[in-house]
Amino acid sequence: MIFKEEILQGIPTSLPPKVSYDKNISHAPKRKDILSEDEKKLAIKNALRYFPVQWHVELGKEFLEELMLFGRIYMYRFRPTYEMYARPIEAYPGNSLQARSIMLMIQNNLDPQIAQHPHELITYGGNGAVFQNWAQYLITMQYLAQMNDEQTLHMYSGHPMGLFPSSKDAPRVVITNGMMIPNYSKPDDWERFNAMGVTQYGQMTAGSYMYIGPQGIVHGTTITVMNAFRKQLSKEDTIHGKVFLTSGLGGMSGAQPKAGNIAGCITVCAEVNPAAARKRHKQGWVDILMENMDDLIERVQQAIKNKEIIAIAYIGNIIEIWEAFLDANIYISVGSDQTSLHNPWAGGYYPIGLSFEQSNKLMAEQPDVFKAQVQASLVRHVDAINAHVARGTYFFDYGNAFLLESSRAGAAVLASNGIDFRYPSYVQDILGPMCFDYGFGPFRWVCSTADPEDLKTTDHIALEVLQELKKTAYPEIKQQLADNIKWIEQADQNKLVVGSQARILYADAIGRIRIAKAFNLAVRNGQLKGPIILGRDHHDVSGTDSPYRETSNIYDGSKFTADMAIHNVIGDSFRGATWVSIHNGGGVGWGEVINGGFGLLLDGSEDADRKLENMLFYDVNNGIARRAWAQNDTARQAIEIELKRTTTLKVTLANLVDTDTMNQIFKDYEN
Repeated sequence: MIFKEEILQGIPTSLPPKVSYDKNISHAPKRKDILSEDEKKLAIKNALRYFPVQWHVELGKEFLEELMLFGRIYMYRFRPTYEMYARPIEAYPGNSLQARSIMLMIQNNLDPQIAQHPHELITYGGNGAVFQNWAQYLITMQYLAQMNDEQTLHMYSGHPMGLFPSSKDAPRVVITNGMMIPNYSKPDDWERFNAMGVTQYGQMTAGSYMYIGPQGIVHGTTITVMNAFRKQLSKEDTIHGKVFLTSGLGGMSGAQPKAGNIAGCITVCAEVNPAAARKRHKQGWVDILMENMDDLIERVQQAIKNKEIIAIAYIGNIIEIWEAFLDANIYISVGSDQTSLHNPWAGGYYPIGLSFEQSNKLMAEQPDVFKAQVQASLVRHVDAINAHVARGTYFFDYGNAFLLESSRAGAAVLASNGIDFRYPSYVQDILGPMCFDYGFGPFRWVCSTADPEDLKTTDHIALEVLQELKKTAYPEIKQQLADNIKWIEQADQNKLVVGSQARILYADAIGRIRIAKAFNLAVRNGQLKGPIILGRDHHDVSGTDSPYRETSNIYDGSKFTADMAIHNVIGDSFRGATWVSIHNGGGVGWGEVINGGFGLLLDGSEDADRKLENMLFYDVNNGIARRAWAQNDTARQAIEIELKRTTTLKVTLANLVDTDTMNQIFKDYEN
């Protein structure tokens, strides 16, 4: 059976043979045994709904075995035998070009080069799932191959609920992930309901089919690292020979060494999973792998002396480095952490003193003991960081819930008021005021032809647009444009592509619209050989409400609300998006954030021109308007400039209250 026939088949007509467990690939850790016996029966019953009744006895026993062994039912038997990667768009069957673009993106998310645990359908972050099981994948791909441009596929946390009649202007797919009733959004609720097969954690771009490999975060990480050093160093000093210390080499955190090299520093990154470290080294994202601390210290001292630009991965625990560098008197200019502490008890963070394998066993068999060891490690981790900060290190939280979980563990991370953290979030200090408030965020695109030459063409087009915009840009955004011009100029030589021929580029609303229009014209006139798929990270201006990350620089009390993210996805859906998604969780954890995203196909048509302008304008300015209303000065400036530029835009502007007036109000009341 050829590839297109397999896609159209969906669930096979005859039961495929049981497959052996592949030990040569990275697997998700065993999840803890949290279901009662009745709930386990319900989980099996839920899983069997996808299959003919004559298969139920055999599959029921197999699914129970999976549930007991792994804590989840993945349906390994139904994993496709064809190779999983993003093919050129014409390789997919179907009646809708838009639907075929979504199939391409789904397969890219599950490509073993990209996915953290591909056989468990997990793209990144330890639990960021595209689907809960392989039956959902098969049916979804079949529906996408069958649908036309007047139907919409509705996805309930990985489950394809069905194709419904809609219209040509409606999204082809609407996705929700983990949208729980608020009182059922604690970490153990995810464990329970995911094990029962009724919800999933989609992270940000995993469950929305818009992940493009570590490159997706490299650009934001590069901007963050460059500006962190700018905050630390004098204008006369150079970043060369300065140390950036962090941890994590997984799906998202794997971008850090590459970003450090682009920024021009010495990056030292710890990773407890040897397979993850070796994978990044093989892909060229890490220059050197080391396992011995004495050797690491000697190599870093040499790099400092020679002012090298180098990325070193240490296979071991990050706490070891913080403590050893303190004893060796190695000065760390900038420090952070990007382990998945949104998922601290199920593989997101590993305690010191245990091997990777020992930790995975302990978290499944003795979760309470594992939790205690994680919390003890966090206290020790923070103590070492505090000692370096006392020597002058600039430390920031990388939005992975490091400070939040450290505070819950009792670590010394609170400020003197006992409420705020002593260290800033990178959004508070860098991306919020420098980027998000002005509308700059992680715009991205994928060449549907899978042709590297098309990607080079898009790089050139985007560069020309940015250079033209810089000529008339207002002073406050010239640095952002200069950083982005440097990024896109060097993108090809930095070999950022893993999986699909994709690119990320921070841009504001006018930049995104002009770049997208230029792409669409290039598709229309044949300069590009096929359509372009637009998207963005959910970690953006408008897409996410997250009080400890994306909206941590919102100070009017509304940072715990989620109106912006909900309006964003609804607003995008009727303004032209090809697909939209809204998730609970992502980045900082289940119950801690609501985030939304989109995909938009540029097929060269005039209709695509209309959609991209309408949708991209709203997608960015929705967030700027909210940030301006929250009294952020930089966002207020950006929205006022946009109001002059776009006469059809009207937003409610805040009348600011000065401090003296407020003090007088309370003084008069007391008297």
